[in-house]
Amino acid sequence: MKFLFNYNWMVRDEWFAALQKASHEELIQSRTGGLGNILHTLYHIVVVEHNWICDLKGVPILDLDFSSYDQLDKIIALSQKLHADVEPYLNEWDDSLEIKVLHMDFPSSSIHCTYGEALRHIIAHEIHHMGQLSVWAREIGIQPVSSNLIHRGIMIQS
Repeated sequence: MKFLFNYNWMVRDEWFAALQKASHEELIQSRTGGLGNILHTLYHIVVVEHNWICDLKGVPILDLDFSSYDQLDKIIALSQKLHADVEPYLNEWDDSLEIKVLHMDFPSSSIHCTYGEALRHIIAHEIHHMGQLSVWAREIGIQPVSSNLIHRGIMIQS
């Protein structure tokens, strides 16, 4: 599973690099889907990954507000900071956690899933939003980042 997190992180960093060519106005322009604009969607990807890992670790999630991260460079820095917290958890992953059950109850809903399901959800969540970014990038004249998993050398690095 770490393989797919490495893939997501590599693609995320490529998106950060590609989107540095866009103006701030293009990054915050209202769009259909995602979180309404490119920056907020990137922020969402980073924070959701970290929050799920916090849930799995049994520690409180961060109480962050997008308004504090409304610039691409701020989201890149946040991604790097939170990555440093997420990666050690994944490095310590033990197959016995695969079937451990996560219970989270909220005022209007609840989540009950295995830790393995949660990790796969995190992976799929980011891939989903990367697809949205591909559509939006084309709208502003930026070549989308390749989603090709092959030829990235990740398996060799993992």
